[in-house]
Amino acid sequence: MRLPMKSLPLLLALLWASSGVAAATEYQITIAGMKFAAPPADLHVGDVIVWRNDDIFRHTATARDKSFDIDLPPKSEGRMTISRAGAVDFYCRFHPAMAGRLKIRP
Repeated sequence: MRLPMKSLPLLLALLWASSGVAAATEYQITIAGMKFAAPPADLHVGDVIVWRNDDIFRHTATARDKSFDIDLPPKSEGRMTISRAGAVDFYCRFHPAMAGRLKIRP
């Protein structure tokens, strides 16, 4: 049996939905008052983090293992997609006392 080509997107969506693969989620981590907000507890590989700097100072979100380094001028955002599971400590290169930890599941 041949399906019309217009059915292909629907068929692919149904196959993907039934595969058990979770859709990526977008999370935001805000910097305000010289502090990172608490990272989300339910991060997974493939999710997206939007780092948002609401301060008047320039900051970074820099992984101690060098896996990411997001430069954030005042009132800006930077995006990254999580590529691996595990715990990743991060900090601001300009203000090293600003720090946090991402806990990422597969």
